[in-house]
Amino acid sequence: MTNTTARIRKEGKDFEIIVNMDNALKFRKGENIAFLEMDTIFLDAKKGNVASKEDLMKAFKTTDINEIAAKIVKSGEVLVTQQHRDAEQEKKFKQIVDFLVTNTVDPKTGNPHTPDRIKSALEQAHVNIKNTPIDSQIAEAMEKVSKILPIKIETRKIKINIPAMHTAKAYGVVNQYKEEESWKDDGSLEVIIRLPAGMLMDFYDKLNSVTHGSALTQEIKQ
Repeated sequence: MTNTTARIRKEGKDFEIIVNMDNALKFRKGENIAFLEMDTIFLDAKKGNVASKEDLMKAFKTTDINEIAAKIVKSGEVLVTQQHRDAEQEKKFKQIVDFLVTNTVDPKTGNPHTPDRIKSALEQAHVNIKNTPIDSQIAEAMEKVSKILPIKIETRKIKINIPAMHTAKAYGVVNQYKEEESWKDDGSLEVIIRLPAGMLMDFYDKLNSVTHGSALTQEIKQ
């Protein structure tokens, strides 16, 4: 069990709490779990300076410790260990390797690359893996890896017709992949998307979930 500090700056002051690091990170992601190790709000935890009720009211409009702690963890910063950072980076590295293995091919042969080949190329290209969603890192990774080995993302082009009653929810699913869209007089939507081949089944699952299977799809041969 690793204890750490979570903190936030409000009204010109730092407010700190002592938390269980793993539980605080789980709570931050939405899990309902206890994380406080001390029922105290500090201005400086190392020095033991406790925040006054006046400080808390001014900054948080409440003196309820659990409510304030939740705000600090959700909106502030949870300090993590180097071991945790290394583990998270290794996890992201593996996710990027898996994504490239699943969604890319050698444009010369049409064959997929092996995990070892992708991993080696990422290391040789000195790709900087960040603790952010991998979707935002793929473009940079592809650009650098392509200097080491021939690689391209294998994509699928799909035409989708979405009934009017489901367009609001479905739009969020298709929007990031869309190339063209056409709204019909009856309120339905026809959209053409392009997405990595390895993401196709997951995409269909999400689309069918929000449209209850009523969306019509057709792959466009390229």
